[in-house]
Amino acid sequence: MVDVSSVIVIERPLEIVSGFASNPDNATTWYDNIKQANWKTEKPLKVGSHIDFVAHFLGKKLAYTYKVIEMSPEKFVMQTAQGPFPMETTYAFESVGKNSTKMTLRNTGTPTGFSKLVAPFMAKMMKKANAKDLNKLKKILESKYIGTEIDIKDPISLVI
Repeated sequence: MVDVSSVIVIERPLEIVSGFASNPDNATTWYDNIKQANWKTEKPLKVGSHIDFVAHFLGKKLAYTYKVIEMSPEKFVMQTAQGPFPMETTYAFESVGKNSTKMTLRNTGTPTGFSKLVAPFMAKMMKKANAKDLNKLKKILESKYIGTEIDIKDPISLVI
């Protein structure tokens, strides 16, 4: 089993961090490995939504479909509905001050086939990639372009 968690504190309110990070349209902005995100179901995002992602990881192209299984300002959870191996991705958001949010990014899954043999290496590389992605997300959200009045009114629509 692969179980990887990474945590970061972002100097923005929970609604901004949660709204931006949970929006699949922003995935290619802050995830280095995700190259495409395509909606299979109608917007807006809700429990039951399906999104196709194309990623490059460890030199391989990965195509998978995630299904949203839980969604609130404090927690966003997706499970693979189709892909190389079953995986669940959880974003947890916690206010740690008036304008600061602790975000935890957790990936869990059970690799099969060849992936099962390289699971320990895969977990280490996922941890490294997740830390890099969270740092990129922090940089984006703490930039001067995020947090304007219009962004705060509709954080789920934030797209850079």
